[in-house]
Amino acid sequence: MTMAKDDHQQASKDRILMEQINSLKREDEMLQNILAVDVWAIAKTMDEFHPGFWAAFMKNREQALKRFMDEVIKTKPVDPKRPPFLR
Repeated sequence: MTMAKDDHQQASKDRILMEQINSLKREDEMLQNILAVDVWAIAKTMDEFHPGFWAAFMKNREQALKRFMDEVIKTKPVDPKRPPFLR
């Protein structure tokens, strides 16, 4: 009887934990969406005041992403056990 009660309590704790994790995932997604709308609104407004702003913003973003990826690749430790295309 004790074993069944313990299993039930553990299942209940697991369910509560999964509910909390799912809630955090939903909140994170909502915050990401809000940030995306904010960035779009700022860029759209700036493009109205300074035509070409959006194109320059996207070009700078692309360059920054390339620099970031180059830095990540440069500092990534090499694992000889991994296949060459994954190093």
